[in-house]
Amino acid sequence: MRYLNYINGEWVEPFSGSYNTNSSPIDGRELGEFPASSVEDAQRAIASAKGAFSLWKSLSYKQRASYLLAAAAILKDKVEEIGYDLTLEEGKTIAEGIGETQRAISILEFFAGESAQSIGSVIPSSNEKTLIYTKRIPLGPVGLITSWNFPIAIPVWKLAPALIYGNTVVMKSADLTPKSVYHVISAFHEAGIPPGVINCVFGSGRVIGTELVKNPDIKAISFTGSNKVGNGIKELAISTGKKVQLEMGGKNPLIVLADANIDKAVDLAIKGGFLSTGQKCTATSRVIIEEKIYDEFRTRLIEQTMSLKVGNPLEKDTFMGPCVSHSQQETVLSLIKAGKQEGLLLYGGETLQNPNLQQGFYIQPTIFEIDSQEARIAREEIFGPVIVLLKAKDYHEAIRFANDTEFGLSASLCTNNLSLAQEFIDEIEVGMVHVNSETTGAEPQVPFGGVKNSSYGPREQGKTAIEFYTQVKTIYVDQL
Repeated sequence: MRYLNYINGEWVEPFSGSYNTNSSPIDGRELGEFPASSVEDAQRAIASAKGAFSLWKSLSYKQRASYLLAAAAILKDKVEEIGYDLTLEEGKTIAEGIGETQRAISILEFFAGESAQSIGSVIPSSNEKTLIYTKRIPLGPVGLITSWNFPIAIPVWKLAPALIYGNTVVMKSADLTPKSVYHVISAFHEAGIPPGVINCVFGSGRVIGTELVKNPDIKAISFTGSNKVGNGIKELAISTGKKVQLEMGGKNPLIVLADANIDKAVDLAIKGGFLSTGQKCTATSRVIIEEKIYDEFRTRLIEQTMSLKVGNPLEKDTFMGPCVSHSQQETVLSLIKAGKQEGLLLYGGETLQNPNLQQGFYIQPTIFEIDSQEARIAREEIFGPVIVLLKAKDYHEAIRFANDTEFGLSASLCTNNLSLAQEFIDEIEVGMVHVNSETTGAEPQVPFGGVKNSSYGPREQGKTAIEFYTQVKTIYVDQL
């Protein structure tokens, strides 16, 4: 099947007439053709968003919310179909694919609810006859550049607040997972959203993304992806006067203290490190264990990892599917190779040898043991099913190890000590803190983001999303 760009309320062919074939990381099957769009396609979409802005911002919040709710209802009716398609093109398990689609629905419903919330405040004046108040106003057309690892949730958590606060949108989806975004755009089209409010252009990030960042009619850029690309976007966007929001890498630690429930801690490490094939910016990458329980934890972790089913993610008992692409598989394998020279491989580290899975990009869940955090596998984001174990003398050494990274997205502590849990909350250098839960847990109604080199700009999701997608206008009203 051939899919098209969505511009000014219509499905249109790319100017180039060229298309790229989308294929599944599970078995290589073809999933359809998507436009290989050009700069002209991006410019057409931007002009469409610019033209629609005046009408869209003039609608009431309740009117705008009605389109979010209608799109959510359409996605809800097709949740299993969309979850299945998501799994086919990204490789996470069918349970995760359906769950992510349900999360997108929840995000749309949450931001529709924000239509009834305060968007300003009244501020006392020094003059008794002056009324001073503020209101939030939209920015204009915004560019959304999304990643492949959450191919429906991330586009929606950018799109929903952009729309509810009155902005129009040009979206650039990840090359590897276009169909998930197609489902979102199709739902809004079916919901009858006015032409030009949402535009989606499929194609290369170098072409479409660069035009979004450079074009003066785009007023803000929200990006999720690698640090290298994100920092390049930041420099160029700021130089053109745009607002910028970046969500990038993580090297997330799980600290396990001696008083922790070991079975619970092992379960958190496995789910945090291996679900979604470790392809999450919040994935558990480093597990720092207090030395008193280190050997027992390591033994149990290896035993439980050996029992995991790795294979076709469409089968309900599969725990972990393939990497998203051959390129991603090769990247992970290259870092595993480096890890074998720097640390001790405890389990995994190879591709699967099952003859029925040779067309997919599978890697065994992998566990390393290291003595120093100077190893590449302890410092670089791997974005694959690789966990690194490190022994710590006590809590204080563990927190020092945990903070020894350029990233600061998420972290977790396993303990029954409430005093140390509170100390951890205060001392850990991350944007999202977990106590006795996975590093990967993130609910849609709360802020999402990190510190250091993990994030830049205002937080995504929750009520704080308004900070990025609006600006403040201050009004003085005096009596004559």
